[in-house]
Amino acid sequence: MSKKQKTPQKTTALSFTFGDPVPVLDGADILSYFESVLMYQKYYSPPVDFNGLARAFRSTAHHQSAITVKKNILLSTCKTTALLPRTELEKLVNDYLIFGNGYLEKTVNLWDKTVKLTAPLAKYMRKGVEQGIYYQIANGLNEHQFDKDSIFHLISPDINQEIYGLPDYFSSLQSAFLNESATLFRRKYYQNGAHAGAILYLTDPMQNDDDVEKIKDQLRQAKGKGNFKNLFIHSPNGKKDGLQVIPLSDVVAKDEFINIKNTSRDDILAAHRVPPQLMGIIPTNTGGFGDVEKAGKVFFINEIKPLQQRLEEINHWVGERVIEFMPYELLSEK
Repeated sequence: MSKKQKTPQKTTALSFTFGDPVPVLDGADILSYFESVLMYQKYYSPPVDFNGLARAFRSTAHHQSAITVKKNILLSTCKTTALLPRTELEKLVNDYLIFGNGYLEKTVNLWDKTVKLTAPLAKYMRKGVEQGIYYQIANGLNEHQFDKDSIFHLISPDINQEIYGLPDYFSSLQSAFLNESATLFRRKYYQNGAHAGAILYLTDPMQNDDDVEKIKDQLRQAKGKGNFKNLFIHSPNGKKDGLQVIPLSDVVAKDEFINIKNTSRDDILAAHRVPPQLMGIIPTNTGGFGDVEKAGKVFFINEIKPLQQRLEEINHWVGERVIEFMPYELLSEK
């Protein structure tokens, strides 16, 4: 007798992909920290990818909001002259808070008198090897050289090099990316549409097959982009409890989404040192965040006042007062 050969069983693998949307910053290239490299014997490259910092600005609501709060409070105390339009000052402050570098270009007349101050975009500015020379590099190709000593460079000092500044929120970028990834994962989960919502398990021996088909049709009509996919199993003369609904979608509640969001948010706010009540965050505890007015006063004295003192350097560079500072409304006497 010949032994009966066993037929190998087939293994079926299920797989699915998520696809769009994509992260604001894919990968960790921004954290590859190098010294500033001399390019073409003319100017120095930034120590980090400024394009990555620009994209990271919109990675999470908390990161962008914290920077915007600082900018708005600072600008609310600034009074400019015709030499420095308010829009140019806002560009300077925005660049300084995001990149740790802010620039102003001085335009002079034939008598060497300043007639205009403009803020070139820090993302494309490069410091030249020659003292007092700066370049603007767009798309890595278009190069513009500014007149010597026509650029004012406001930097947030770095501990590894003194050519460019770096923002002080740099340590919280990993938390910002984690916050973004958690949000994108939850979006992709609902947009994927391939996950099961529930199993409709029918064991009652229904005499009319048309009723079974009607149930199937109703489940098919519930399908759509982003909808849960329900499964229907008909097993006549099966177990008791003829019709059962077995939920599956509760698995999504176990992915620690809320904890990840809250923890990464706290890291971001700690790096920016912005009180949560100034950013419109709703407290989850019964005690709340405390007095928003007191928090605003402490925040202004500790964070905004030093920024005002940094902007005073512009007046010294120009040789006249182009920026005046008004009292902060919360600190003024009622």
